[in-house]
Amino acid sequence: MERRLDWALAACARILRPVVRLALAMGVKHPHLEELLRDLLIEEAQRSWRAQGVPRPNLSQLSITTGLNRKAVTAKVRATSDPLPHTELSAAAKTFTLWLQMLTQNDSFRRLPITAGSTTPSFEAVARMSSRGDVHHRTILDELVRLNMVSEEEGVVELTTDGFVPVEDLQSMLAFLGDNGRDHLLAAVSNTLGDEPRMLERAVYARGLTLQECEQIQRLVRERWAALHHELAQEMTQAVDRAPSGSTGRIRVGIYTYYQDENVENVPAPPPRPPD
Repeated sequence: MERRLDWALAACARILRPVVRLALAMGVKHPHLEELLRDLLIEEAQRSWRAQGVPRPNLSQLSITTGLNRKAVTAKVRATSDPLPHTELSAAAKTFTLWLQMLTQNDSFRRLPITAGSTTPSFEAVARMSSRGDVHHRTILDELVRLNMVSEEEGVVELTTDGFVPVEDLQSMLAFLGDNGRDHLLAAVSNTLGDEPRMLERAVYARGLTLQECEQIQRLVRERWAALHHELAQEMTQAVDRAPSGSTGRIRVGIYTYYQDENVENVPAPPPRPPD
């Protein structure tokens, strides 16, 4: 049992190290993380007991499972707050994805009139289709322009990037980090705990390369992903359309690359000290 705890803690340390790096860069301090970890321990303990057929676990059960005292368990009176947007619900992301799908069929669709007749593709039509008419096309367009993903000029809009990566919006970038990182880890954790069905979660690793070779490999992955992304987006769109009302399944498919020079510690500079 002791070795098992050591292994689990070592895995948690590898996972949490980049999380701690992000936290420090964002100004998050130990009390914030301590409170967050306590709340998540209680919420996951509640989920675990419910999965075992206990709909309302009591204080003693939660205390034993988490190692927290009853006072700490009692102090948690509400669910963990989440001020970040949910990326999968973004009308802008859905519109952008559908627009990219159209682009694979006809490169001239990179530029679209904002509004047009029924026989001519327009941004308004794409936005209406992707949001199912729930969000006005002007609202979606303003958001894409704000994120520097499209440009607008004289009634025409043009795609300026080939991926929905809102680098100009810190809140959106953190939301993508949270959603993508969560589901990647959930797949790995599910497999480690022996859940069924087994999830696809694979990686290829090499060391002893130059950084130029690393970048070349990343370009290859980006090219292959672009084609797969369009295929997946089309299949998922069709699957959503075919699904009966009330279907609750969800799926996220992702891919990543990361490389660095192992001789250079990739740690951000410390923040400046306040004046005395």
